[in-house]
Amino acid sequence: MCKKSMEEKPIPHNRPTLGVEEEKAAVHVLKSGWVAQGEEVRQFEDEFCDFLGLPRGAAVAVSSGTAALYLALLALDSKGKQVAFPAYSCSALRNATALVGGIPSLVDSRTDSPNMDIGSLDTTIDVAIIPHMYGLPQSISKGKMKCHVIEDCAQSLGAFVDGVPVGLQGDIGVYSFYATKLMTAGGQGGMIVSTDTALITELKDYRLFDRRNDTKIRFNFQMTDLQAAIGRAQLRKFPEFLKRRAEIYHQYKLANLPLLDTVQEIQPVRFRAILQTAKQNEIIAALKKNHITSVIPLQEWELLGGKERFVNAFNWTQSTISLPIYPSLSDEEVKRIIHVVTDHL
Repeated sequence: MCKKSMEEKPIPHNRPTLGVEEEKAAVHVLKSGWVAQGEEVRQFEDEFCDFLGLPRGAAVAVSSGTAALYLALLALDSKGKQVAFPAYSCSALRNATALVGGIPSLVDSRTDSPNMDIGSLDTTIDVAIIPHMYGLPQSISKGKMKCHVIEDCAQSLGAFVDGVPVGLQGDIGVYSFYATKLMTAGGQGGMIVSTDTALITELKDYRLFDRRNDTKIRFNFQMTDLQAAIGRAQLRKFPEFLKRRAEIYHQYKLANLPLLDTVQEIQPVRFRAILQTAKQNEIIAALKKNHITSVIPLQEWELLGGKERFVNAFNWTQSTISLPIYPSLSDEEVKRIIHVVTDHL
């Protein structure tokens, strides 16, 4: 009875990895009497710079990944300008572009990757938002591009391209700490990084919205010390998170699951285990029957452009399933997932 019950324990698609360290960090802030943006946020920014190998002061913590996108576009003066981003991406890119007053220019995916086809970018584009989908980054030849580049690293913190951390190939890198991302800052939060000190100074000025003796328009996109303290605890554990995700991905590969991967010069992170299959509904239903949640990572209705124009993007919505892959997933749970999937490939 006990064994059967354990086997049938539900396995969610996502599960944040939170523990005693995050609890202690949060309690410390609560006891301090200061929960708004303060010293914890400053230290989180500094430690994030350390992680990426940037000089301290090159990061700005904000309230969410979408806020980071908006502020990056704002800093690059994107109002009234052409902003390129992929049709195969979440609505945050479209929403941030609309909010800043940019003119959206959608780009299709590649045939060999759900990442956007950089090679097809129009030469008149002013700004390109380039996401690294599912932790599988792509190379950005900034020297060959005339436009500004924002790297959307929401799904790829810790990945490298030719030895360069993602987020440092373009003008600005943005990151998300939402609950389902590689690490979280208590459910929400984002970070902006840049080697351009003028951009960072402008962003920090914009974020400091209150009690300013001028008429400049600003807005409150601040992160709280409570979020930052949790984020700092997560960042200290982050290398272990990535290691465990890689171990799970390796188990899937050893079982010969047809997973999406990347080329040799790219060092990915295993944010998602993307199964390539023509049997989406069958496999998702079989997993569900065994109390395992899997999802289509981006569905047709979520595309930011029509399937007639963005054929590759549409094809990716029809041929992929995202399997559970997160640090607290046990080896036994991984075996359960593999058993069901292999029975239905």
